[in-house]
Amino acid sequence: MYDIERYLNIRSAYGGSFSPNGETLSFLMDTTGTSQVWSIDGPGQWPDQHTFYDERVTFASWSPERRELAFGMDEGGNERDQLYLLGPDTGEVTNLTQRPDAKHWWGGWSHDGERFAFTSNRRDNSVFDVYVQARDAVGNDAELVYEGDGWLNVGGWSPDDTRLIVTEAYSNFDQDVYVLDIESGKLTHVTPHEDSIRYQSVTWGPDGENLYLVTDDGADTLYLARLDLDTREMTMVEEGGEWELDGVAIDHDTGRLVYSQNVDGYTELVTGTFADPDTVETFPQPDLPHGIAGGVSFGPDAERFALTVTGSADNTNVYVVEMETGEAERWTYAATAGIPRESFVEPELVHYPTFDGRQIPAFFTLPETDTGHGETPVIVDIHGGPESQRRPSFSGVKQYLVQHGYAVFEPNVRGSAGYGKAYGHLDDVENRMDSVKDIEAAVEWLHDHPAVDPDRVVALGGSYGGFMVLAALTEYPELWAAGIDIVGIANFVTFLENTGEWRRELREAEYGSLEDDREFLESISPINNIDAIQAPLFVLHGENDPRVPVGEAEQIVEKAREQGVPVRKLIFDDEGHGFSKLENRVQAYTEIVDFLEEHV
Repeated sequence: MYDIERYLNIRSAYGGSFSPNGETLSFLMDTTGTSQVWSIDGPGQWPDQHTFYDERVTFASWSPERRELAFGMDEGGNERDQLYLLGPDTGEVTNLTQRPDAKHWWGGWSHDGERFAFTSNRRDNSVFDVYVQARDAVGNDAELVYEGDGWLNVGGWSPDDTRLIVTEAYSNFDQDVYVLDIESGKLTHVTPHEDSIRYQSVTWGPDGENLYLVTDDGADTLYLARLDLDTREMTMVEEGGEWELDGVAIDHDTGRLVYSQNVDGYTELVTGTFADPDTVETFPQPDLPHGIAGGVSFGPDAERFALTVTGSADNTNVYVVEMETGEAERWTYAATAGIPRESFVEPELVHYPTFDGRQIPAFFTLPETDTGHGETPVIVDIHGGPESQRRPSFSGVKQYLVQHGYAVFEPNVRGSAGYGKAYGHLDDVENRMDSVKDIEAAVEWLHDHPAVDPDRVVALGGSYGGFMVLAALTEYPELWAAGIDIVGIANFVTFLENTGEWRRELREAEYGSLEDDREFLESISPINNIDAIQAPLFVLHGENDPRVPVGEAEQIVEKAREQGVPVRKLIFDDEGHGFSKLENRVQAYTEIVDFLEEHV
């Protein structure tokens, strides 16, 4: 029986990127307590560490032509990433952007490695512009190639390096795609549409005449499509069917590709090559652990590719797959802190009925100590987003809880991604509280389960999941033994007023607008229903949170205490929307464990 600190020392390796010659693989790993840049020259070899910061590194990407990498890093969780250039052989690091007041979103290297692209809100905090910068330029030497008026991202360079894919997001279920001519600055809209349509994972075809993407245009689930840039005609290449296609990666030189399907939360990977623009000849399915896989990086000639793999009972590591055979080999061996891998427990995928007859998917993990006689406490762990999805990835915290006698129940209530367009829109604006009813239905299902102690059910969640915790505690107070709110929304009005300017419009598309829906937003805000709360509450937050400002935590703590509710509060002054530093995670979850021991 290991303590929580031991489980928090289980490491993750992810975000693999091949060097130009394919002999070195860089990746991120959190061995030091925060994710840093590491590299390895072969499977299972001893890795080299290249960055040594207290702050987390958010990505690392090899130049396609030189032994140098770009990486991103923010400060104190403020999400204002700066871009850096790393010489892995010399250890030299150059700050490429030098604008700590602005966000920078990486848009990829040009094929010749001479330039890179990014979007940033450095001109106007509320919108993102497109920049191109020479690899040896810094700061204001970046060239502003397009002034935007919304949430823009760069999706990659055309094969001849003259154009960029630019995507604009209006909500998580509605995007547009543009092609930007770098020299002229002309932006061409290639996906004009009405209503909400997803255009995601957009990438250039090998010839530069087509784009490939996943979309739900004319369908409920995401499918793989080809967009002809001359005719604007969209052709289905591979259908999603009952399940969504997650995304696609294409090697421009060879026409080889990898795409993934999200089957009830699990990844099914398909590899192949284009026989013609609309036909994929598939290779044998990669031999990978059952779980989640993504983040493809092709080696030279796309003979192999690296990707990140995780599972409920497998901590996160980078694997390399041979394209033509499907043979997979794990290259990184992120440590499990001496905890035996065989002790990690897999969940059961279940479906439970809710108020309108729908079946809600969930992952249910029972401890081996369960006797089936109603003695097991349950943590109902609610994901954020809300357009996110709880998938079978590794969680050291969950494994700790299970090993210490708790069951963990992880529902994907209405509004979750991964189950199609219609399901994702079921909780929009005026239907917001229907998703909370799905949580009530989950507890009712748990009450009928022979393992569960109905008097020891806990609500836990982060971000939007924190709102769900607070809403569940105030709407259905009799169901809960305790609640744990991590960086959660307490008041939709103050949240929308104070969230980062670049996020407000995107979030209003999901929750409702301050101008048109203020009264409704006030009615569903837990802060305005706090008189109903009965269960002890623990609220945790980061002082620098740019998404859900720390005032959300302060006000719910104050109001709950006025109601005489036992409340614990923990605010980290060097964290943002979540806890990235090991020492803070240790403190946070140690106190969560103490809180559960006291009240559950």
